[in-house]
Amino acid sequence: MTSHLKRWLTAIIAVPLLFTVIFFGSDALFSAMIVGIILMGVYEYHQIAFGTGHLREKAEGMVIGCLIPLTFYLGNMQLLLALLSFSVLLVFFTYLLRIKETHFDILPVGKLILGFMYVPLMMSYFILIRRFDQGVLWIFFLLVLAFSGDVTAYYVGKYFGKKKILPLVSPNKTVEGTIGLIVGSTAGCIIFKQLFFPALPILHAASLGFFGSILGQLGDLCESALKRASGVKDSGAILPGHGGILDRLDCLIFIAPFVYYYYIFLIQ
Repeated sequence: MTSHLKRWLTAIIAVPLLFTVIFFGSDALFSAMIVGIILMGVYEYHQIAFGTGHLREKAEGMVIGCLIPLTFYLGNMQLLLALLSFSVLLVFFTYLLRIKETHFDILPVGKLILGFMYVPLMMSYFILIRRFDQGVLWIFFLLVLAFSGDVTAYYVGKYFGKKKILPLVSPNKTVEGTIGLIVGSTAGCIIFKQLFFPALPILHAASLGFFGSILGQLGDLCESALKRASGVKDSGAILPGHGGILDRLDCLIFIAPFVYYYYIFLIQ
């Protein structure tokens, strides 16, 4: 079966399940789904960053990765700040207890802190976004922003891409594909607004699509940089034709906080 066919079959199976939870699921069920996605992403990140071994660090990361979206669910930002602060303290403290050699490497501390800031913190904004006025529409809007541009970039890059954007990081990314990404996301957001979200001003829809697509591309490139630094091609294999969870989350990780704060500061 070709990678292209696997890609579409995975989408055909996964998308209806995802949409059902978003549209019909309770706040608790939706949040539980986000926690599950986050933990899979954290696991993949640990495999990329640490490889084999480092079981204690990975266990710490999984526990913290579960607690962060829980604090988002509870809606207590002071508790979130306390959790992040004491998680950093805990990571350093447990690292000190594990030092048994004269020459030691502090890099695992940085990897662990980056891990829970990168995946659980950023992805947990989905929980808050769904609580917006018309939050379900905002979730679908965010997904349209990400994936309309992603699909457009894939085909534009495949058939018209020539000039590489960052070949050392992602050899398949092209300038033409990136232009397709921006146009696709902006157009997708405007079309979604016209069909399903009339309350959203068209200027905001276009701005979110334009700037969100750029941030999504940066998220994609950052995940590619992580994989290349570790000599990994895909973050995992859980999604046939797509790679791992992080290979699908990479753009959403950066887009979700952007959409949240755009709404808070410019729309609300």
